[in-house]
Amino acid sequence: MTTLVFGHKSPDTDSTGSPIVWSWYLNEVKGEQTEPVLLGEPNTEAAFMLENWDLPKPRIIEDLAAGTPVVIVDTNNPAELPANVNDADIRAIIDHHKLVGGLETKGPIDITVRPLACTATILFDLMGEDAAKMPDAIKGAALTCILSDTLEFRSPTTTAHDREVAERLAAELELDISVYAADMFAAKSDVSSFSDAELIRMDSKEYEVDGTKFRVSVLETTAPGVVLDRKANLADSMVDVAREDGVDQVLLFVVDILNEEATLLVPNDLVKTVAEKSFGVTVDGDAVVLPGIMSRKKQIIPNLKV
Repeated sequence: MTTLVFGHKSPDTDSTGSPIVWSWYLNEVKGEQTEPVLLGEPNTEAAFMLENWDLPKPRIIEDLAAGTPVVIVDTNNPAELPANVNDADIRAIIDHHKLVGGLETKGPIDITVRPLACTATILFDLMGEDAAKMPDAIKGAALTCILSDTLEFRSPTTTAHDREVAERLAAELELDISVYAADMFAAKSDVSSFSDAELIRMDSKEYEVDGTKFRVSVLETTAPGVVLDRKANLADSMVDVAREDGVDQVLLFVVDILNEEATLLVPNDLVKTVAEKSFGVTVDGDAVVLPGIMSRKKQIIPNLKV
């Protein structure tokens, strides 16, 4: 039976590219039969990666047949996976996020969780000398994942090793990182075709803080004004998204990649309280700028208070 390799729902670049990279390795090096799949439409940056490297878009799945062998990358959170994931036969987990708990396996499995900025960096390490066998398209996918998750090394999650691997891949591909990253971020910043609800869910994760359920959404862009011009409509859509997704509140952070800051939309008193308690700011209006805030994983989620 074919093993499915996938990341989290609302797939960003890492959750699109890493399943492709790891499936290539399992198929071509380890001789296994696997298929990369997605748990939703990839975002615009991930779509750029697929087009730029002439990679076919993996098929999209919503649930899993009982007993399906799977490998999970870039998450270990059941809330970000198919509702029936515990009915599958989870063979391995490869991730760079904190352990959440809730996944069940049929037996002992391989689990690799490392404090690096990107899953693709971990995959590169796990391949060892076989990483040299990657064709250019797979190297390009891995490089794109690392540059995306590190925001071209601007994110505080970036490690020296993430940078080392990215620079090695770029050298092998004869790419200028700054030029390529600019093209990536331009693709990520083009959100004109997305509805407000789609923008909110594009890069979004669910977290609970002291009994309050949040959908924490991040929009990384080089053109924050384009998104912030829509903040009134986005605030209205947050109410619908929260109700439909069964959370108490949506938190939407618009991350300005170039100025290295985030703007949190503040549609009500709950978010105002969260902003002031979590980030030590005074809120006066429907948005607040958070200097230096770039990373949901390292700076936003650990600091959330209600």
